[in-house]
Amino acid sequence: MYSLKNKNIIVTGSEGLIGKSIVKNLIRNKAKVFLIDIKKTNNDKIKNYYYCDLTNKDLVSQLSKKIIKKAKYINGLINCASVQDKIEDKKNFLNSKFENLSIESWDHMIKGNLNSLFICSQVFGKYLIKKKNSFIINFSSTYGMVAPDNSIYKNKFNKQIFYKNPAYPASKGAVISFTKYLAAYWGNKGLRVNCISPGGVKNNQDKLFIKKYSEKTILKRMANVDDISNTVNFLASDDSNYITGANIVVDGGWTSI
Repeated sequence: MYSLKNKNIIVTGSEGLIGKSIVKNLIRNKAKVFLIDIKKTNNDKIKNYYYCDLTNKDLVSQLSKKIIKKAKYINGLINCASVQDKIEDKKNFLNSKFENLSIESWDHMIKGNLNSLFICSQVFGKYLIKKKNSFIINFSSTYGMVAPDNSIYKNKFNKQIFYKNPAYPASKGAVISFTKYLAAYWGNKGLRVNCISPGGVKNNQDKLFIKKYSEKTILKRMANVDDISNTVNFLASDDSNYITGANIVVDGGWTSI
């Protein structure tokens, strides 16, 4: 386990599948975590939770002042908030085809995946550079490096049931480039900026889909959510002090073959 004692860390997208696992593991490693999500929670046991639209800079700026007033300082920002189209949702199949995709759908995903990343990094970055050895961790995807294989989104009758939205790989590819930009820009301030590109995470998908996906990986399985959050712990710890501008691929070997 990596010790994160006395580190104040912000996690956006804290109510998502990966976000919840990240928060759990950070707390287990003694970090103090500040959670931000667009989803509202009624769980009174969750501490330091903030509801916010991360694409609204004014709201994020106001929130940053609240967090800093309470925390006094921050050591890290984990930009886990993301907009994606999930095969398990099974909505708007025809609209997911590239030929039919609306500009509204394109804009929604680009805005959710890039504007929020830009705003949070800009707003919280000015506090991070005040601390030595601070960090930002962004989230891309294997689809930020390679094109989606839409053949895995077919049912047992070989009928296409889902197409990956092209705005998703476009935005996730941009996350990798943005990470490298920030790493170079803030390197002289001691702020490390890295990216994690997860493969598909097992989440109650159809058994046939899980089988097809797993067959494309070297390890022959989808990721478990802790596979991703364990990598976050490493990048958040002092054991990764000499890593910046990197894209850490956690995909079971999907992009290696």
